[in-house]
Amino acid sequence: MKIHVNGVDLFYKKTGSGQPFILTHGNGESHEIFDKIIDLLSQKFCVYAIDTRGHGNSAKVNEYNYQDIADDLVEFIKQLELVKPVFYGFSDGGIAGIIIAAQHPDLLDKLIISGANVTPQGLKSKWMLLFKIIYFFTRNKKIKMLIFQPHISDCELQQIKTPTLVLAGQQDVIKEKHTLNIAAQIQNSKLKIVEGENHGSYVVHSSKLFEIIRYFVDA
Repeated sequence: MKIHVNGVDLFYKKTGSGQPFILTHGNGESHEIFDKIIDLLSQKFCVYAIDTRGHGNSAKVNEYNYQDIADDLVEFIKQLELVKPVFYGFSDGGIAGIIIAAQHPDLLDKLIISGANVTPQGLKSKWMLLFKIIYFFTRNKKIKMLIFQPHISDCELQQIKTPTLVLAGQQDVIKEKHTLNIAAQIQNSKLKIVEGENHGSYVVHSSKLFEIIRYFVDA
C-alpha cells in the first residue's frame, strides 16, 4: 500500500487488527527486516510496517533529515487516523520515534526504540570512522545523515511523556553510556541492554524482539 505525505509516497504493509502498531527500520533498510515478527505482532495488533522516505518501495528523495522522516510518520498517523499507536523504531527509526514523542507528546501510546542515538557522538568512534570512510568514497546521502545528525538535547528528551522502552545490544554500535543517558532523561522509561546481541542481531530478520515488545506492552 502507498500513502502520499509531505510530498512523498510512502510504502507500507498492513496486517492484523486491533490497536495500531508502527514498525520503522534503520538506515538503508526497509520494512522487510521485520519479516520474522510482523505475523506474530499481527495476532494482537494492526501492524503498519513502513518504508521511510528514500528507502524500500517509498519515493526517492534528494536529501535525508531525521526531522523529515519524523514529520512523514506523524502525517502518516494523522492521515490514517490512527489512535494512540504503539511505535517501534530501530536505529534511524528509533531516532524518528524520539523526535515524534518529544514534539507530539499525546500522539503515541507507547514508544520502543532500539540502538538509537541523539547525537552523532553517540556512535562508537570506530563505527563513526567507518561511516566517514564510506561516505568519502560513496557520497551516500543516507550515510551523510547519520554522520552529521541528529542533534536532540537532554531538554528535548525530558519533554517525552510517553511510556518508553530503550533497548540496545550489548555489543551495539551506540556507546552504552549514551544509551543510558537517553533512558535517564526520558520520564517513564525502562532500559534493557540485550545480552549477547549487537546493533541489529535481535531485530533484523529475527523473532527475538517479539517477546521483549510483548512483555513491555502488556506490562
